[in-house]
Amino acid sequence: MSGTDKLTNKIEELSGKGKQAVGDATDNRDLQAEGNKEETKSNLKQAGEHVKDAFK
Repeated sequence: MSGTDKLTNKIEELSGKGKQAVGDATDNRDLQAEGNKEETKSNLKQAGEHVKDAFK
């Protein structure tokens, strides 16, 4: 996994966590769901990159 990919995935993960936190604070379920979706998507990308790294 390149450093750029790691950074991009981490930023996406943190963005998702931030949206979830704002959604929790404002009781906005749509924002909570969007944040959860972004965080999950980022985690899946990271897992896929780890699998690719394992086979190098």
